[in-house]
Amino acid sequence: MQELQQATGQTLKFVNGNTITLSSHGTDQEGEYLILEHTIVSPGAMNGPHSHPVLDEKFTIIEGTMRFLIDDHTVLAGPGEQIHIKPGQIHQAWNESQTMLRVIHEIRPPGQHWNMFRLLHKLEAEGKLNAKGIPRNPLWMGLAWTTMDGYIAGPPRWIQHIALGGLARIAKAFGYRL
Repeated sequence: MQELQQATGQTLKFVNGNTITLSSHGTDQEGEYLILEHTIVSPGAMNGPHSHPVLDEKFTIIEGTMRFLIDDHTVLAGPGEQIHIKPGQIHQAWNESQTMLRVIHEIRPPGQHWNMFRLLHKLEAEGKLNAKGIPRNPLWMGLAWTTMDGYIAGPPRWIQHIALGGLARIAKAFGYRL
């Protein structure tokens, strides 16, 4: 939590103009939480299909339109609407706006989400991501996987643990760090 305390108010600005701001974090009657504000400037996919075994996510749309695919069900949300992703649900999101999308993203418990965005920001700044935002180097891919607090939809979890988890261990052994 100390690391989050120091980062509160920090904004990560990506090359494409998207930003992620760590708005707040803490503990309330429902437990630990992290609140991020995303500003997405271009339409299109924001992530690939994935799930989190423990994390509970809520997205509140401030401006624009966001599309979610949650367990094969499509949901559109606009200003003032909220989407709730429960642990275990496979989900993916898109900016459906022709202009800016602003979203408040609440994560409970926080897990490694802030570190995931920090790592992706660092890799992008160093030119280490492909056009889809995926690390080119498999060792960075393994390390990024450890910060997502979940699983990529498709490959069995045990394969992800062996392959991506193994790459992460090798990356750490070679000194790769956030």
